[in-house]
Amino acid sequence: MPLTPQERESFLAEPHIAALAVDAGAGRAPLTVPIWYQYAPGDDVWIMTGLHSRKNRLIGAAGRFSLMVERVEPTVRYVSVEGPVTGTSPATVELLREMSARYLPADKVDAYVDAAWKNHGEQVVVRMRPERWLSSDLGSV
Repeated sequence: MPLTPQERESFLAEPHIAALAVDAGAGRAPLTVPIWYQYAPGDDVWIMTGLHSRKNRLIGAAGRFSLMVERVEPTVRYVSVEGPVTGTSPATVELLREMSARYLPADKVDAYVDAAWKNHGEQVVVRMRPERWLSSDLGSV
């Protein structure tokens, strides 16, 4: 059964690994990849990716993308959002730290941020405004 707006926003705000999908062009299925993301209820979703990555190029060309997050316990639940890009800006070490702290144990954040900032190349933050939501909780199966 569909989630309420509050339930779906709360679920999306949890630190799930998302599946990002973006149009990959004529004759191709969408590019679909796992990604970390950040979201607070009522705000835009944002991701961080390589400036020169295929993902960033495709998002720039399409002007929109979708994210889907899910869980299987204690109930099967998912939320999918789709919408337009509202901005792209250079990543900062502060935003990398915020994102990393969302997903990693506190004692791993500093080392990860240091290594990622030095080795992942130029990164950008891409923001998306959720326009369309799909959600469901199938209950205990």
